[in-house]
Amino acid sequence: MNIKKFLSLLKRSEGPKLDFKQCINIGNDSGRKELAKDVCAIANSRGSRGYLIIGVEDKSKRVVGVDEIDFSEEKIQQIISSRIDPPIPVSLEILKYNGKNVAVINIYNSPQRPYQMRDNGAFYIRRGSTNDTMRKQEIISAFQENLTIDVELCPIPHSDLNCIDYGIVNNYFLSQGIEINEENKIELMENASIIYMDKDSGKYMVTLGGLLVFSKVNNICIPHNMIKIINKINKNFKSVFIIQGDLISMMNRSEKVVRKIINVKSYPVEAINKGVREAIVYRDYSDFSRGIEVVIGFNSIIITSPGILTNRKNTNFYNYLNRNMWIYEKIIALDTRERSMNIASGFNRMQKKFKNKGKVKFINSMKNYDFKIIYPGIKNFK
Repeated sequence: MNIKKFLSLLKRSEGPKLDFKQCINIGNDSGRKELAKDVCAIANSRGSRGYLIIGVEDKSKRVVGVDEIDFSEEKIQQIISSRIDPPIPVSLEILKYNGKNVAVINIYNSPQRPYQMRDNGAFYIRRGSTNDTMRKQEIISAFQENLTIDVELCPIPHSDLNCIDYGIVNNYFLSQGIEINEENKIELMENASIIYMDKDSGKYMVTLGGLLVFSKVNNICIPHNMIKIINKINKNFKSVFIIQGDLISMMNRSEKVVRKIINVKSYPVEAINKGVREAIVYRDYSDFSRGIEVVIGFNSIIITSPGILTNRKNTNFYNYLNRNMWIYEKIIALDTRERSMNIASGFNRMQKKFKNKGKVKFINSMKNYDFKIIYPGIKNFK
Protein backbone atom coordinates (compact mmCIF):
# COMPACT_ATOMS: atom_id res chain seq x y z
CA MET A 1 0.00 0.00 0.00
CA ASN A 2 1.29 3.45 -0.86
CA ILE A 3 0.70 6.67 1.05
CA LYS A 4 -1.93 7.82 -1.47
CA LYS A 5 -4.04 4.72 -0.80
CA PHE A 6 -3.56 5.12 2.96
CA LEU A 7 -4.73 8.76 2.85
CA SER A 8 -7.81 7.76 0.84
CA LEU A 9 -8.70 5.18 3.51
CA LEU A 10 -8.07 7.75 6.23
CA LYS A 11 -10.80 9.94 4.71
CA ARG A 12 -13.35 7.13 4.84
CA SER A 13 -15.57 6.25 7.75
CA GLU A 14 -15.25 2.90 9.48
CA GLY A 15 -17.43 0.23 7.93
CA PRO A 16 -17.72 -3.48 7.12
CA LYS A 17 -14.31 -3.59 5.45
CA LEU A 18 -12.45 -0.88 7.34
CA ASP A 19 -11.55 -0.58 11.02
CA PHE A 20 -9.18 1.83 12.76
CA LYS A 21 -7.48 0.99 16.04
CA GLN A 22 -5.35 3.26 18.19
CA CYS A 23 -3.47 0.22 19.48
CA ILE A 24 -3.76 -3.52 20.03
CA ASN A 25 -1.51 -5.28 22.53
CA ILE A 26 -0.81 -8.68 20.98
CA GLY A 27 1.52 -9.40 23.89
CA ASN A 28 -1.40 -10.62 26.01
CA ASP A 29 -4.26 -13.02 25.39
CA SER A 30 -7.02 -10.41 25.46
CA GLY A 31 -5.23 -8.38 22.79
CA ARG A 32 -4.72 -11.44 20.58
CA LYS A 33 -8.37 -12.36 21.03
CA GLU A 34 -9.46 -8.82 20.08
CA LEU A 35 -7.27 -8.90 16.97
CA ALA A 36 -8.65 -12.27 15.84
CA LYS A 37 -12.24 -11.15 16.42
CA ASP A 38 -11.72 -7.95 14.38
CA VAL A 39 -10.12 -9.83 11.49
CA CYS A 40 -12.82 -12.52 11.57
CA ALA A 41 -15.60 -9.92 11.44
CA ILE A 42 -14.06 -8.04 8.52
CA ALA A 43 -13.36 -11.26 6.59
CA ASN A 44 -16.97 -12.45 7.03
CA SER A 45 -18.41 -9.16 5.80
CA ARG A 46 -19.35 -8.81 2.14
CA GLY A 47 -17.08 -6.85 -0.15
CA SER A 48 -13.56 -7.02 -1.49
CA ARG A 49 -10.35 -6.59 0.48
CA GLY A 50 -10.64 -5.37 4.06
CA TYR A 51 -8.26 -3.31 6.17
CA LEU A 52 -7.51 -3.19 9.88
CA ILE A 53 -5.35 -0.10 10.45
CA ILE A 54 -3.54 0.15 13.77
CA GLY A 55 -2.03 3.38 15.01
CA VAL A 56 -4.96 5.67 14.14
CA GLU A 57 -7.60 6.98 16.54
CA ASP A 58 -10.95 5.77 15.21
CA LYS A 59 -12.93 8.95 15.96
CA SER A 60 -10.53 11.79 15.20
CA LYS A 61 -8.43 9.84 12.63
CA ARG A 62 -5.33 11.27 14.31
CA VAL A 63 -2.27 9.20 13.46
CA VAL A 64 -0.60 8.19 16.73
CA GLY A 65 1.57 5.39 15.34
CA VAL A 66 2.70 2.05 16.72
CA ASP A 67 5.98 0.51 17.77
CA GLU A 68 7.09 -1.37 14.66
CA ILE A 69 8.70 -4.23 16.61
CA ASP A 70 5.34 -5.08 18.17
CA PHE A 71 3.96 -6.16 14.78
CA SER A 72 5.48 -8.85 12.61
CA GLU A 73 3.59 -10.64 9.84
CA GLU A 74 4.59 -14.02 11.28
CA LYS A 75 3.05 -13.15 14.65
CA ILE A 76 -0.15 -11.87 13.05
CA GLN A 77 -0.53 -14.98 10.89
CA GLN A 78 0.09 -17.31 13.83
CA ILE A 79 -2.59 -15.54 15.88
CA ILE A 80 -5.09 -15.73 13.02
CA SER A 81 -4.39 -19.36 12.08
CA SER A 82 -4.53 -20.59 15.69
CA ARG A 83 -7.78 -18.78 16.57
CA ILE A 84 -9.88 -18.79 13.36
CA ASP A 85 -11.08 -21.69 11.24
CA PRO A 86 -10.31 -21.83 8.36
CA PRO A 87 -7.29 -19.50 8.48
CA ILE A 88 -7.83 -16.13 6.82
CA PRO A 89 -5.34 -14.87 4.23
CA VAL A 90 -3.78 -11.71 5.65
CA SER A 91 -0.63 -9.69 5.17
CA LEU A 92 0.97 -6.91 7.20
CA GLU A 93 2.44 -3.63 5.99
CA ILE A 94 4.20 -1.02 8.09
CA LEU A 95 3.78 2.46 6.60
CA LYS A 96 5.77 5.55 7.56
CA TYR A 97 3.57 8.64 7.84
CA ASN A 98 4.76 11.93 9.34
CA GLY A 99 7.57 10.11 11.12
CA LYS A 100 5.24 7.54 12.70
CA ASN A 101 4.70 3.86 11.96
CA VAL A 102 1.21 2.69 11.02
CA ALA A 103 0.39 -1.05 10.85
CA VAL A 104 -1.97 -2.04 8.03
CA ILE A 105 -3.36 -5.57 8.09
CA ASN A 106 -4.70 -6.49 4.64
CA ILE A 107 -7.57 -9.00 4.87
CA TYR A 108 -7.99 -10.66 1.50
CA ASN A 109 -11.26 -11.75 -0.04
CA SER A 110 -11.41 -15.55 -0.19
CA PRO A 111 -13.93 -18.28 -1.11
CA GLN A 112 -13.59 -19.77 2.39
CA ARG A 113 -16.32 -17.79 4.17
CA PRO A 114 -17.78 -18.07 6.76
CA TYR A 115 -14.93 -17.94 9.27
CA GLN A 116 -15.42 -19.17 12.81
CA MET A 117 -13.63 -18.41 16.07
CA ARG A 118 -12.15 -21.58 17.51
CA ASP A 119 -12.44 -20.64 21.19
CA ASN A 120 -16.18 -19.98 21.36
CA GLY A 121 -17.47 -21.19 17.98
CA ALA A 122 -18.84 -17.75 17.07
CA PHE A 123 -19.13 -16.34 13.55
CA TYR A 124 -18.51 -12.58 13.66
CA ILE A 125 -19.47 -9.93 11.11
CA ARG A 126 -19.25 -6.15 10.86
CA ARG A 127 -22.43 -4.12 11.20
CA GLY A 128 -21.43 -0.60 10.31
CA SER A 129 -18.41 0.18 12.48
CA THR A 130 -18.97 -2.50 15.14
CA ASN A 131 -18.51 -6.26 15.38
CA ASP A 132 -21.52 -8.52 15.91
CA THR A 133 -22.30 -12.24 15.74
CA MET A 134 -23.70 -13.48 12.45
CA ARG A 135 -27.38 -14.40 12.41
CA LYS A 136 -28.53 -17.87 11.44
CA GLN A 137 -29.60 -16.86 7.93
CA GLU A 138 -26.32 -15.02 7.33
CA ILE A 139 -24.36 -18.14 8.25
CA ILE A 140 -26.58 -20.30 6.03
CA SER A 141 -26.16 -17.89 3.11
CA ALA A 142 -22.38 -17.85 3.49
CA PHE A 143 -22.25 -21.65 3.47
CA GLN A 144 -24.53 -21.77 0.44
CA GLU A 145 -22.26 -19.40 -1.47
CA ASN A 146 -19.21 -21.50 -0.62
CA LEU A 147 -20.45 -25.08 -0.52
CA THR A 148 -17.14 -26.56 0.60
CA ILE A 149 -14.68 -25.29 3.17
CA ASP A 150 -11.27 -26.61 2.17
CA VAL A 151 -8.24 -25.00 3.77
CA GLU A 152 -6.21 -26.06 0.72
CA LEU A 153 -8.13 -23.52 -1.39
CA CYS A 154 -7.15 -20.56 0.81
CA PRO A 155 -5.06 -18.04 -1.22
CA ILE A 156 -1.69 -17.23 0.33
CA PRO A 157 -0.53 -13.58 0.43
CA HIS A 158 2.86 -12.75 -1.16
CA SER A 159 2.61 -15.77 -3.45
CA ASP A 160 2.43 -15.34 -7.22
CA LEU A 161 2.79 -17.29 -10.46
CA ASN A 162 6.58 -17.32 -10.08
CA CYS A 163 6.16 -19.77 -7.19
CA ILE A 164 4.70 -22.43 -9.49
CA ASP A 165 6.80 -25.28 -10.86
CA TYR A 166 5.23 -25.78 -14.27
CA GLY A 167 6.89 -29.16 -14.70
CA ILE A 168 4.78 -30.51 -11.83
CA VAL A 169 1.70 -28.76 -13.21
CA ASN A 170 2.27 -30.34 -16.63
CA ASN A 171 2.66 -33.80 -15.10
CA TYR A 172 -0.57 -33.42 -13.15
CA PHE A 173 -2.71 -32.36 -16.09
CA LEU A 174 -1.15 -35.01 -18.34
CA SER A 175 -2.17 -37.60 -15.74
CA GLN A 176 -5.73 -36.33 -16.24
CA GLY A 177 -5.45 -36.61 -20.02
CA ILE A 178 -5.24 -32.82 -20.48
CA GLU A 179 -2.56 -31.10 -22.56
CA ILE A 180 -1.40 -27.80 -21.12
CA ASN A 181 0.09 -24.93 -23.12
CA GLU A 182 0.78 -21.20 -22.80
CA GLU A 183 -2.75 -20.33 -23.95
CA ASN A 184 -4.68 -22.47 -21.47
CA LYS A 185 -2.39 -22.95 -18.46
CA ILE A 186 -3.72 -20.00 -16.41
CA GLU A 187 -7.34 -20.99 -16.98
CA LEU A 188 -6.62 -24.63 -16.17
CA MET A 189 -4.78 -23.75 -12.95
CA GLU A 190 -7.52 -21.35 -11.88
CA ASN A 191 -10.25 -23.93 -12.56
CA ALA A 192 -8.26 -26.51 -10.58
CA SER A 193 -7.93 -24.06 -7.64
CA ILE A 194 -4.14 -24.05 -7.90
CA ILE A 195 -4.23 -20.26 -8.23
CA TYR A 196 -6.74 -17.59 -7.23
CA MET A 197 -7.17 -14.06 -8.58
CA ASP A 198 -7.27 -11.22 -6.08
CA LYS A 199 -9.91 -9.00 -7.68
CA ASP A 200 -8.64 -5.86 -5.91
CA SER A 201 -5.16 -6.01 -7.39
CA GLY A 202 -5.97 -8.08 -10.48
CA LYS A 203 -3.03 -10.34 -9.61
CA TYR A 204 -2.93 -14.07 -9.02
CA MET A 205 -2.05 -15.65 -5.72
CA VAL A 206 -1.33 -19.34 -5.26
CA THR A 207 -3.61 -21.33 -2.99
CA LEU A 208 -2.25 -23.21 0.01
CA GLY A 209 -2.78 -26.52 -1.79
CA GLY A 210 -1.23 -25.11 -4.95
CA LEU A 211 1.93 -24.16 -3.05
CA LEU A 212 2.12 -27.47 -1.19
CA VAL A 213 1.83 -29.64 -4.30
CA PHE A 214 3.10 -27.50 -7.17
CA SER A 215 5.87 -25.32 -5.69
CA LYS A 216 9.44 -26.32 -4.83
CA VAL A 217 10.05 -22.95 -3.14
CA ASN A 218 6.87 -22.78 -1.04
CA ASN A 219 8.85 -22.29 2.19
CA ILE A 220 9.09 -18.60 1.26
CA CYS A 221 5.32 -18.22 1.77
CA ILE A 222 4.45 -21.18 4.03
CA PRO A 223 7.48 -22.03 6.21
CA HIS A 224 5.30 -24.36 8.32
CA ASN A 225 5.46 -26.89 5.48
CA MET A 226 8.52 -28.58 6.94
CA ILE A 227 9.77 -31.92 8.21
CA LYS A 228 12.36 -31.78 10.97
CA ILE A 229 14.21 -35.07 11.38
CA ILE A 230 16.26 -35.38 14.57
CA ASN A 231 18.99 -38.04 14.50
CA LYS A 232 19.98 -39.40 17.92
CA ILE A 233 21.50 -42.71 16.84
CA ASN A 234 23.90 -42.32 13.92
CA LYS A 235 27.04 -40.28 14.50
CA ASN A 236 28.00 -40.52 10.83
CA PHE A 237 25.32 -37.98 9.91
CA LYS A 238 24.30 -34.57 11.20
CA SER A 239 21.88 -34.41 14.10
CA VAL A 240 19.10 -32.35 12.45
CA PHE A 241 17.72 -32.45 8.90
CA ILE A 242 15.23 -29.85 7.64
CA ILE A 243 13.20 -30.93 4.60
CA GLN A 244 11.03 -28.49 2.62
CA GLY A 245 9.62 -28.22 -0.88
CA ASP A 246 6.73 -29.72 -2.82
CA LEU A 247 5.08 -32.68 -1.08
CA ILE A 248 6.27 -35.40 -3.47
CA SER A 249 9.88 -34.17 -3.16
CA MET A 250 9.51 -34.10 0.62
CA MET A 251 8.36 -37.72 0.59
CA ASN A 252 11.35 -38.74 -1.53
CA ARG A 253 13.94 -36.82 0.48
CA SER A 254 12.60 -37.85 3.89
CA GLU A 255 12.70 -41.53 2.86
CA LYS A 256 16.36 -41.24 1.89
CA VAL A 257 17.29 -39.45 5.12
CA VAL A 258 15.46 -41.97 7.34
CA ARG A 259 17.08 -44.92 5.53
CA LYS A 260 20.54 -43.38 5.91
CA ILE A 261 20.10 -42.75 9.62
CA ILE A 262 18.60 -46.17 10.44
CA ASN A 263 21.32 -48.47 9.15
CA VAL A 264 20.02 -51.58 10.95
CA LYS A 265 19.02 -54.01 8.19
CA SER A 266 16.40 -55.86 10.25
CA TYR A 267 14.55 -52.69 11.24
CA PRO A 268 11.30 -52.17 9.21
CA VAL A 269 12.22 -48.70 7.96
CA GLU A 270 9.31 -48.71 5.50
CA ALA A 271 6.90 -48.50 8.47
CA ILE A 272 8.57 -45.23 9.52
CA ASN A 273 8.45 -43.85 6.00
CA LYS A 274 4.78 -44.81 5.73
CA GLY A 275 4.05 -42.84 8.90
CA VAL A 276 5.91 -39.83 7.51
CA ARG A 277 3.94 -40.04 4.23
CA GLU A 278 0.66 -40.12 6.14
CA ALA A 279 1.76 -37.07 8.14
CA ILE A 280 2.69 -35.23 4.92
CA VAL A 281 -0.66 -35.92 3.26
CA TYR A 282 -2.99 -35.59 6.25
CA ARG A 283 -1.46 -33.15 8.73
CA ASP A 284 -3.49 -30.05 9.57
CA TYR A 285 -2.04 -27.39 7.27
CA SER A 286 -4.22 -24.72 8.87
CA ASP A 287 -1.73 -24.78 11.76
CA PHE A 288 0.84 -22.28 10.49
CA SER A 289 2.98 -22.48 13.64
CA ARG A 290 4.42 -26.03 13.40
CA GLY A 291 5.80 -28.60 11.03
CA ILE A 292 6.14 -32.38 11.16
CA GLU A 293 8.81 -33.72 13.53
CA VAL A 294 10.54 -37.10 13.40
CA VAL A 295 12.77 -38.06 16.34
CA ILE A 296 14.89 -41.16 15.70
CA GLY A 297 16.24 -42.65 18.95
CA PHE A 298 17.51 -45.93 20.37
CA ASN A 299 14.46 -46.45 22.60
CA SER A 300 11.77 -45.10 20.29
CA ILE A 301 11.08 -43.35 17.00
CA ILE A 302 8.39 -40.68 17.24
CA ILE A 303 6.52 -38.91 14.43
CA THR A 304 4.54 -35.87 15.57
CA SER A 305 2.04 -34.33 13.17
CA PRO A 306 -0.06 -31.16 13.72
CA GLY A 307 -3.77 -31.97 14.01
CA ILE A 308 -5.64 -34.68 15.90
CA LEU A 309 -7.41 -37.64 14.29
CA THR A 310 -10.71 -39.24 15.30
CA ASN A 311 -10.82 -42.69 16.84
CA ARG A 312 -12.73 -45.35 14.92
CA LYS A 313 -15.58 -46.76 16.92
CA ASN A 314 -14.62 -49.83 18.99
CA THR A 315 -11.07 -49.97 17.57
CA ASN A 316 -7.64 -48.61 18.38
CA PHE A 317 -7.26 -47.05 14.93
CA TYR A 318 -8.04 -43.67 13.50
CA ASN A 319 -9.83 -41.83 10.71
CA TYR A 320 -8.55 -38.81 8.83
CA LEU A 321 -12.03 -37.29 8.39
CA ASN A 322 -11.23 -36.71 4.70
CA ARG A 323 -8.77 -33.99 5.66
CA ASN A 324 -6.85 -32.51 2.71
CA MET A 325 -8.72 -34.49 0.07
CA TRP A 326 -7.78 -31.91 -2.60
CA ILE A 327 -4.13 -32.55 -1.78
CA TYR A 328 -4.64 -36.32 -1.61
CA GLU A 329 -6.13 -36.41 -5.11
CA LYS A 330 -3.14 -34.50 -6.51
CA ILE A 331 -0.63 -36.74 -4.73
CA ILE A 332 -2.32 -39.87 -6.09
CA ALA A 333 -2.07 -38.45 -9.60
CA LEU A 334 1.57 -37.35 -9.30
CA ASP A 335 3.19 -40.15 -7.29
CA THR A 336 4.45 -42.53 -9.97
CA ARG A 337 5.54 -44.97 -7.26
CA GLU A 338 1.91 -45.26 -6.07
CA ARG A 339 2.95 -45.07 -2.41
CA SER A 340 -0.21 -43.26 -1.39
CA MET A 341 -2.91 -45.42 -2.94
CA ASN A 342 -3.94 -47.03 0.38
CA ILE A 343 -2.26 -44.59 2.69
CA ALA A 344 -5.11 -44.32 5.21
CA SER A 345 -5.13 -48.08 5.92
CA GLY A 346 -1.57 -48.13 7.18
CA PHE A 347 -1.99 -48.32 10.96
CA ASN A 348 -2.69 -52.04 11.05
CA ARG A 349 0.18 -52.74 8.68
CA MET A 350 2.56 -50.78 10.90
CA GLN A 351 1.60 -52.93 13.87
CA LYS A 352 2.29 -56.12 11.95
CA LYS A 353 5.78 -54.96 10.94
CA PHE A 354 6.82 -54.91 14.60
CA LYS A 355 5.30 -58.23 15.64
CA ASN A 356 7.27 -59.73 18.56
CA LYS A 357 9.51 -56.64 18.62
CA GLY A 358 7.32 -54.16 20.45
CA LYS A 359 4.10 -52.22 20.12
CA VAL A 360 3.40 -49.26 17.86
CA LYS A 361 1.46 -46.60 19.76
CA PHE A 362 -0.92 -44.04 18.26
CA ILE A 363 -1.56 -41.06 20.52
CA ASN A 364 -4.00 -38.19 20.04
CA SER A 365 -3.23 -35.14 22.15
CA MET A 366 -6.18 -32.79 22.50
CA LYS A 367 -4.05 -30.50 24.66
CA ASN A 368 -1.27 -30.12 22.08
CA TYR A 369 -3.57 -30.67 19.08
CA ASP A 370 -1.26 -33.20 17.50
CA PHE A 371 -1.07 -36.87 16.57
CA LYS A 372 1.89 -39.07 17.46
CA ILE A 373 3.06 -42.42 16.14
CA ILE A 374 5.56 -44.02 18.51
CA TYR A 375 7.53 -46.96 17.13
CA PRO A 376 9.87 -49.32 19.02
CA GLY A 377 13.46 -48.07 18.94
CA ILE A 378 16.32 -49.75 17.09
CA LYS A 379 17.72 -51.39 20.25
CA ASN A 380 15.20 -54.23 19.83
CA PHE A 381 16.63 -55.08 16.41
CA LYS A 382 20.34 -55.39 17.18
